[in-house]
Amino acid sequence: MKHMSQRVALLGGGKMGEALLAGILRAGRTAADIVVSERHPERAAELRERYGVTTAEPAGAIADADVIILAVKPQDMPALLADIGKAARPEQLVVSVAAGIPAAFIERNFDADVPVVRVMSNTAVFVDQAMSAISAGAHATGDHMKLAEDLLSPVGEVIRVPESQLDAVTALSGSGPAYFFYLVEAMTDAGILLGLPREVAYRLIVQTAIGAATMLKETGEHPVKLREAVMSPAGTTIAAIREMENHGVRAAMIGALEAARDRSRELASGLG
Repeated sequence: MKHMSQRVALLGGGKMGEALLAGILRAGRTAADIVVSERHPERAAELRERYGVTTAEPAGAIADADVIILAVKPQDMPALLADIGKAARPEQLVVSVAAGIPAAFIERNFDADVPVVRVMSNTAVFVDQAMSAISAGAHATGDHMKLAEDLLSPVGEVIRVPESQLDAVTALSGSGPAYFFYLVEAMTDAGILLGLPREVAYRLIVQTAIGAATMLKETGEHPVKLREAVMSPAGTTIAAIREMENHGVRAAMIGALEAARDRSRELASGLG
């Protein structure tokens, strides 16, 4: 089965589902290779018109699929699995992007030993800069993981982790964009306080954030080394860093990520 001839069933046409759909099409697959299942008729019509894909009920959508992407909200997953549990086959690959739903829970809802790869991605999927972590379920092989990587790589970076680490991944990169947005918001407020117009402060901060992230990625240097290169003795930067340390910014970040990890565990605990 060649990469580009694989048929994909996308179950769930919300924001994440649409972002994956657009990425799959950009990667070279045609609309004829993709069937979307979306329970809201208006949304289904919108996706048909925008991307030229066909839409169907879940069981019909997966009938001829090689890859089944589960992109519904976590609370909608049990009902969806009840719809497709008897229809899914071992030769199909199920890729779940639903937060907090363990692979074992998905597997238990299938009559057959269907391979499952679980994914934790983030909202940067919309600009092809996602960070996606993937984990193999009980029946997923290396080939299945490679296929999942091929599906996700057009919309960003992909890393493999054991499923036991996905709660931590959720805390760091799954929720991560929100932390940076929060920081930009706070820095923009500070810029206004210092006398800059909001649009000027915002533009300065956003490009500075892009530049700093690019330096981290392209140089491979430790962030401490890059930070020290900005700081001069008795200068402005060290004065700012001292204030951050005084206010416990580092400790607050560690506590925040622990709280996110714990909440991720809580959300999954009812499913097992």
